[in-house]
Amino acid sequence: MPLNSGELAKRFEKRFADHPRIFRAPGRVNLIGEHTDYNDGFVMPAAVAFSTYVAIAKRLDHKLLIHSEEIPGSFEFDIDHLPEQRPGAWCDYVLGVAAVLHQRGHKPHGANLLVHGEVPIGAGLSSSAALEVASALALMSVADRQLPLPDVAQLCRQAENSFVGARVGIMDQFVSCMGRAGHALLLDCRSLEFQPVPIPAGVRLVVCNTMVKHDLASGAYNTRREECEESVKYFQKWSPTVRALRDVSAELLERHVRELPATIAKRAIHVVRENQRTLDAAHALTVSDLDRMKKLMRDSHASLRDLYEVSCRELDIMVDAAEGLPGYCGGRMTGGGFGGCTVNLVREEHAADFTQTIAELYRQRTGINPDVYLCTAEDGAGEIT
Repeated sequence: MPLNSGELAKRFEKRFADHPRIFRAPGRVNLIGEHTDYNDGFVMPAAVAFSTYVAIAKRLDHKLLIHSEEIPGSFEFDIDHLPEQRPGAWCDYVLGVAAVLHQRGHKPHGANLLVHGEVPIGAGLSSSAALEVASALALMSVADRQLPLPDVAQLCRQAENSFVGARVGIMDQFVSCMGRAGHALLLDCRSLEFQPVPIPAGVRLVVCNTMVKHDLASGAYNTRREECEESVKYFQKWSPTVRALRDVSAELLERHVRELPATIAKRAIHVVRENQRTLDAAHALTVSDLDRMKKLMRDSHASLRDLYEVSCRELDIMVDAAEGLPGYCGGRMTGGGFGGCTVNLVREEHAADFTQTIAELYRQRTGINPDVYLCTAEDGAGEIT
């Protein structure tokens, strides 16, 4: 639930008898460019108003105390002897950041942390990245350290890769750090070069949570990565300069796709074409060509469903339900897949009716009551003063 910073400070003072600094990092929704980030490709996410807040104050000893009033479990660690293996709880994301800071020569200081999260967990809006980024800024503040935000994003990604064990790309942490109000970011996940892409005036983001998350999500995510890596090995035989699927041109794909195993071919086709769709979508939004954007988002979802095979019945129903509704300018599944959310572009004057209608249509077809969020693109992480 939304909570203002003053209320969070009061709760911190009641628990820890100290006055905190408060840091915020937003979740994100990805408009297009799915499963391209770990292939060194292009993505186009936007930071959203759902945020995670970390209130922090320095301790005089070497203890790190981590608490949340929304998520069960309070945790205490010795900052000089952080666990080498993840405890297997939500504190893993905070601990991972602390461990990577230590590895990079930025030893954390003993501190009390109070975490407040508004990003829906398990919805594909990257609650984990928001927690990592807010925690990184907070932990650096009590140690009198400061890093450029793009470096913070890379640090948080390393924490999730090496400590938490999720082989995520850079997208989530980067947009949580660098988001810009009213814009998506076209991000090159190899160079980390990016450009703000304006969301046309009068268009809102409507995020529809299917309320399902199928168990195979995490294992299948890593399997997809392995399949992409295997496809790269094939293309390297034909073009030694290929380092990732990002380097496979449409022409190279067309020339050799029939020589790939069937499943590997489908994964490669999705990634190569999705990269181009993302570049095309950035141009379409820049010139406010919403008809073009609608087609690109529709093609993206079909590719994720049929070629990358990460959609599911509930996501497909939610996407189909949006087609033809007044004000609808395009939509698709967003996030890793197998449940979670869809993202939709909807003209502002129709947005409120859209949220009610799509919820009812989805409820009729699935028996599930969805959460539907009316969003805007927001700024990235920082301190609340």
